[in-house]
Amino acid sequence: MLEYKGYTGRVEFDNEADIFHGEVCGLKDVVTFQGRSAREVKVAFRDSIDDYLEFCSAMGQEPDKPFSGRLLVRMPPSLHRDLHNTALAQQKSLNALIVAVLEKRSNA
Repeated sequence: MLEYKGYTGRVEFDNEADIFHGEVCGLKDVVTFQGRSAREVKVAFRDSIDDYLEFCSAMGQEPDKPFSGRLLVRMPPSLHRDLHNTALAQQKSLNALIVAVLEKRSNA
């Protein structure tokens, strides 16, 4: 994974074409890049982000952001109740409890 200016790129290697190619993740817009070496693909990734941001600016539109920080989660009502009760017992909001659990799991 590559990161630049808050954007993340996923890279794959095409063995038949002998080239790295990738796409910026989490956007509605399609932003791609490619290169023949790790160095080339990293430069192409950054150039693609810069080009995308310049294009959006020239068009007078806001660039798509990879993640808003909002996530709608559907769950069984019984789990929702149990999580709510756990949050109350820990004197946390339900959101704070869920974020803490997810942070702990993502760092495991």
